[in-house]
Amino acid sequence: QEPLVESGGGSVQAGGSLTLSCLLSEDPLSTSCIGWFRQAPGKEREGVALFYTHYGTRYAEDVKGRFTASPDNAKNTLYLQMNSLKPEDTAMYFCAVAIYASVCDGTWLRDPEGREKYWGQGTQVTVSS
Repeated sequence: QEPLVESGGGSVQAGGSLTLSCLLSEDPLSTSCIGWFRQAPGKEREGVALFYTHYGTRYAEDVKGRFTASPDNAKNTLYLQMNSLKPEDTAMYFCAVAIYASVCDGTWLRDPEGREKYWGQGTQVTVSS
């Protein structure tokens, strides 16, 4: 069983909404730092949102007010509700578990690489204009 499984991606028009899910099978959501990241073709991976119970949620500037990360501890799942989607949101979206929860202070958003215990396989989000 994969330690992380993302789902919920799809194709929408600009202004639409999608909800992504990140199901954890090995780490308890309640004590883990979980990140949502995205990578568009030809671009570097970038941080989107971080969640850790003790720090709350942090967002990249360009998704603040549009995206919301919320946990369901009973389902060991972290959701990413994405509203007012823009064509520039088009990317493969990944979730990941951090090696150290301290990076949920925002560090992981600014420096996405090399801090993960593992990544999921990703789910594609395509926003058309």
